[in-house]
Amino acid sequence: MSTLNRAVPPGTRRSGDGGSSAVLALAAMCVVILCATGALGVASALGAAHQARSAADLAALAGAGALQASAPLDACAAARDLAHRNDAQLVSCRVERGQEVIVETSSTVPLRLPGLSPEAMVGRARAGPHRP
Repeated sequence: MSTLNRAVPPGTRRSGDGGSSAVLALAAMCVVILCATGALGVASALGAAHQARSAADLAALAGAGALQASAPLDACAAARDLAHRNDAQLVSCRVERGQEVIVETSSTVPLRLPGLSPEAMVGRARAGPHRP
């Protein structure tokens, strides 16, 4: 007699899907963890991009202010100092036409997803008189 034809006592289950809910719960938890990690990585990159752009804006303004008061070398020194105080690195600084300060800053991404997100985000800004 085969096992399929045997009588099953009342109140007992004879099912082949025992434990499948635990596997599904584990899979769901893995998906949630992966989504949360991805969201944190994106938020971290966006925060670093905002920080780099803000530091570039402020550094360019500080450089333009210093340029009005002194020499072009002092403008880049002021821009470097302000970028550093805003937790960013000044990548480049140049004075054009004797009136414009153009800067580029970089900010490190704190929570980096290897292979998916950049190591640093870049911000660029210009400060000077209005161009016609």
